This record gives sequence, structure tokens and C-alpha cells, in this order.
Amino acid sequence: MLVDWGVSIRRACRALRFDTSSYHYKSRRTGQAGLERRIREICETRVLYGYRRVHVLLRREGWQVNIKKIRRIYNKLGLQLRNRSPKRRVKAKLREDRQEAAGPNEVWAMDFVHDQLALGKKLRILTIVDTHSRYCPAADPRFAYRGEDVVQTLERVCARVGYPQTIRVDNGTEFVSRDLDLWAYANEVTLDFSRPGKLIDNGFIEAFNSKLRAECLNAHWFMDLADARQLIAAWRLDYNEVRPHSAIGYNVPIDLHIPGGATSPSS
Repeated sequence: MLVDWGVSIRRACRALRFDTSSYHYKSRRTGQAGLERRIREICETRVLYGYRRVHVLLRREGWQVNIKKIRRIYNKLGLQLRNRSPKRRVKAKLREDRQEAAGPNEVWAMDFVHDQLALGKKLRILTIVDTHSRYCPAADPRFAYRGEDVVQTLERVCARVGYPQTIRVDNGTEFVSRDLDLWAYANEVTLDFSRPGKLIDNGFIEAFNSKLRAECLNAHWFMDLADARQLIAAWRLDYNEVRPHSAIGYNVPIDLHIPGGATSPSS
């Protein structure tokens, strides 16, 4: 209106019934980038602190902010705590800060698949997949699995292809065991636990397990454990080196995980 009609600010405000003081008002609110950065720094070092404790620390440092603003920023940054982990789970990731893996061995996903032999004896298959390359380092069947058995399989696999930075797992008893936690702590591996009942938190391994079941487990009768290991190992080799994967542009996982066309190590 000021430009089109060539009138003064006072006359334009009077015509619009708008207070001139509101037009001239300049916000005195300071930016909150520094406050957000400080809240994130506190939460990175004190992972069990909620917004109330963060507010207390900020007030001690001289920040003149009320607790409602701290809570609003805390929630906006996605720093809400997940369900508490057992006391001994020192390598657990406690906050929802997942990012997509940018390279091999950054993030693995791990889970169990259940099946049975031809005569009815139960099998448990530990499956592992790299979320970046979709490469499967291991699909290891046994009659029973304990925490120490998971560690044994991981040690064998990591000796061949290297250690991951993070492993995504559910809250099964084998994964919350002290054996796995000590292994992760000793090898600087973070255990990223899914929220109870949230299968989407570990969607990569769920998708892999569905392929394993449809293309291998449902296609064979396993006569004994040795037969199961042989057939599952053959399928894993084909999955890694032959089967085109749609999520990686119909390439094969081995080409992304081990560039140069190297042969997939046997399980």
C-alpha cells in the first residue's frame, strides 16, 4: 500500500486500523542456536539426563531460560530418552539419533530366524546384514543360542570382514546379555536396541530375514544341522555375489561391501 498508493505509514495504518507501534516493533528475542548447541553438548556427555536436569545445569552456567523453553528445544532436537536399559548395558545407544549408514561396516543389523529340521527339531539362525551394502556376513544355524554363542559367531565374522561401528538388535535375551555387552565394550561397538514392539526400528534385518525364509528355508528340507549349514551357506553366497538387489540399484552386495569383486568369505 505504501508503494502502490504513495501514502505515509501513519495514514496506511489508520486506513487498515493497525497500530503504528506494532508496525515499527522490532523483536528483541535473541537467536537460540547457541542454546540448542549447548543442550546437545550436555546430552551427548550425560546421556541419561532429561530436560529438567539439563535446565538445572544451564541455569548454573548463567543461561536465563525457563524450563518450558528447554523442554520445547529438547523435544525438537529429538533428545527424548528411550526406555531405560539394564544397568550393565554400557554400550547401548540410549537416544533416537539414527542416521543412514554412509559406508560398509558402519551399521550392522542382527536378529534370529526360527526354523526346524525335517524330523521336527528346532533351529535358530543368527542373521547379520550390513545396512549400507546389504552384504550378509553370516547366517549361522544352531540348535540353541546363548549370549556367548553370539559373541563366538561375531568374533569369527569380524576376523574376516572387520568390526562394525554399530549393531542394531532387538531386546532378546541373547542380545542383552553381559557377554555381548562386554564384547561390544572391548571392541568399541555400539549396541543400538530397538524399542519394544517396534519392528520398524530394525527393518533392514526383517527384510533380509523374509528373503532368507522365502528363498531358502521354505525351499528345502534340512535333514540335520550339517545339511542346514551347507544349504544356508550356499544361499548366502548366492545372495552376496549373484542375486541382484533392488535397494542398491540391482547390484550385488559384495561389490559395495568389498570393492573389486572379491569373493565373499565362507561362513
